Amino acid sequence: MQKAAGLRSLAVAYPPTIRTNDYWRKRYPEIVADAEKRSLAKLWSLNQEKDREPNIFEQEMRPYLEDTFRGAKERRVVKPGESALQYEVRAAKDALAAAGMEPKEVDVIISVSFWPDNPGFGNGPWLARELGVDCAAWNMETCCSGAMTSMQVGAALVKSGTHRNALVVNSCLYSRATETEDTLSWFLGDGAGAAVIGEVKEGRGILGSKTIHTAETIEAFVCDWRSDPAFRQRLHIEMSRGSGSLKKGSDEYLLTCCGGAAEQAGVKIGDIDFFIFNTPTAWFSSFATRALGVDPAKTVNGYPLYANNGPALTMGNLHLAARTGKLRPDDLVLVYSIGSVSTAGAFVMRWGDVKLGPAPEPGVPEE
Repeated sequence: MQKAAGLRSLAVAYPPTIRTNDYWRKRYPEIVADAEKRSLAKLWSLNQEKDREPNIFEQEMRPYLEDTFRGAKERRVVKPGESALQYEVRAAKDALAAAGMEPKEVDVIISVSFWPDNPGFGNGPWLARELGVDCAAWNMETCCSGAMTSMQVGAALVKSGTHRNALVVNSCLYSRATETEDTLSWFLGDGAGAAVIGEVKEGRGILGSKTIHTAETIEAFVCDWRSDPAFRQRLHIEMSRGSGSLKKGSDEYLLTCCGGAAEQAGVKIGDIDFFIFNTPTAWFSSFATRALGVDPAKTVNGYPLYANNGPALTMGNLHLAARTGKLRPDDLVLVYSIGSVSTAGAFVMRWGDVKLGPAPEPGVPEE
């Protein structure tokens, strides 16, 4: 008989520097004035085919088209000299402390660094060295769905009896991947999260899941390597000619994954008490609740605080919901994540006695 497995603890870590919209208004007024001709506006616009009506995603996006920043308000960003690893280590130590565990008790580390500090190598071994552990440290990557998928993998390892526990750590430093002169940077931020996955009471933990690829979005973005004195080499990202695919498939991905996860868990969408969506846009939570036909009060939206910080979104929204009391023990929770050029997926879990790391410290606006 398989064990029940789920989250025992959860922690997040964010850079202290807050970059508000005023940063660009003060430093790049000519770019702000010309924003509707630049990348962010081209990415999130209603350039409709003549024979297609706007889908739900596009309908929920429409009110934000009047905002130059497309609903983004704040984003946490690293400073030169800071690394993804330092925030991963902080989140990992806080998650272990919350779970009442020593690092030596960890059986396996699953590291999701988007992107890692050292080109060509994931942060897993560096993280293991910083924590002083001897266990395996695996690197995973499935873009913005990395946290959701790694939690599933960690739970599967515990359920099968392969490991007693897994430390899942993720980070995203999107601010490295774009220049501040590129308006695409307006909706991107940085952050990290960590969770201890272990055995939980019968009937709790992850109960069912559904994951599919998002190959239809392959041409949405392009990446290359750039030299950077502050960060050595770094990945650079920019939108491509296929960016319209991000809007077209949103409904199908959501309904397929959420419906499949609920079915495998033996429940219906109407049975779910709370929903956690990764929120890569300001309107994503309203799109998702409307598409699923559920009460908007049954979710949270961390986007106004952190913008799009990739795989860190999922644990960030989980932590936000739990620390604000919206997520309670024994709630049936559905977690959904969408990643471009990677994976869309969902899992259903029964929330248990999950111990939380500290709330994020107040940030300091960047001048």
